[in-house]
Amino acid sequence: MKGRVVGAETVTVTKNEIMAGLNKPEDFILAVVEVDGESTTPRYVRKPFKTEPDFAATSVNYNLRELLATATEAL
Repeated sequence: MKGRVVGAETVTVTKNEIMAGLNKPEDFILAVVEVDGESTTPRYVRKPFKTEPDFAATSVNYNLRELLATATEAL
């Protein structure tokens, strides 16, 4: 699960999270929660990753709007 303030442009995902999503794509769901003060909106992205990160990468920044374009609001 990743929490981001409403209006954020990116979300950082660790290499381990990406590899888990690529290794078991049917079992992995990335939850992104947009936070606006006391209000929260969870969104769920199935199969969010297309490629492995570079060997030396420890994390990758993703464009939040592009990532959420395929999200659903409920499981």
